[in-house]
Amino acid sequence: LKVLTTLDWEMQQIAERVVGEGAERNAKLYSGRNATLVAQDPKTGQILSLVGSKDYFDTENEGNFNVATQGLRQPGSALKPFAYLTAFEKGYPAGTYIFDTDTEFDTTGLADKSYRPHNFDEKFRGPVTLEEGLAQSINIPSVKVLYLAGMDDFLKTVHKFGISTLKERWRYGLSLILGGGEVKLIDLVNAYSTLSQEGVLHKQSFILKVENGDGETLETFHDEPERVSDPQYPQLISQILS
Repeated sequence: LKVLTTLDWEMQQIAERVVGEGAERNAKLYSGRNATLVAQDPKTGQILSLVGSKDYFDTENEGNFNVATQGLRQPGSALKPFAYLTAFEKGYPAGTYIFDTDTEFDTTGLADKSYRPHNFDEKFRGPVTLEEGLAQSINIPSVKVLYLAGMDDFLKTVHKFGISTLKERWRYGLSLILGGGEVKLIDLVNAYSTLSQEGVLHKQSFILKVENGDGETLETFHDEPERVSDPQYPQLISQILS
């Protein structure tokens, strides 16, 4: 068989180099042993470069494990835009004020299971708009936005945008907006690609064409875009993030 992939060889070489450099930096700063990278053409869903681990042959440090496609990792604040998008879809304007103050969340009725998030800089800003909360990635307002948007609708949003995990609804509380669940890097890249395309999802692909020994085409790439969101909401998110 003759297989033509979506790989951009020049980008792949760069990706392998920066993953190696990034892994070394992670080891020094955070005692991390691995790294991964995915680059995707957001207009087609084609994967242009993918590095699954720092060194495939380093089996002691997950070398044979493709972190990009198999690894379940907490995404930190990377899911925040999708909570705000869900809130905007529900009619909350970007100028809506919300209070960045010390807040204890109780969603169970059990005091010992209440949730008291903190901001990264340990400061409180008082009243801030949803736009400011997202632009500055402030934790407490973002937790409140997830509460207003609703967990179930938020999960529907991230799944529509390309996240394939986060299916164990019973496991998740408001900390999900700060990274309290696990996603795959390749899915997260797809979700942000969909965001950049104003709510149009493109199915990810690694293969452009497959031919047999006689030159006959057995398989070929077909882009099948799917609109998953009204464009005004991803446009608003992109405007705020800029």
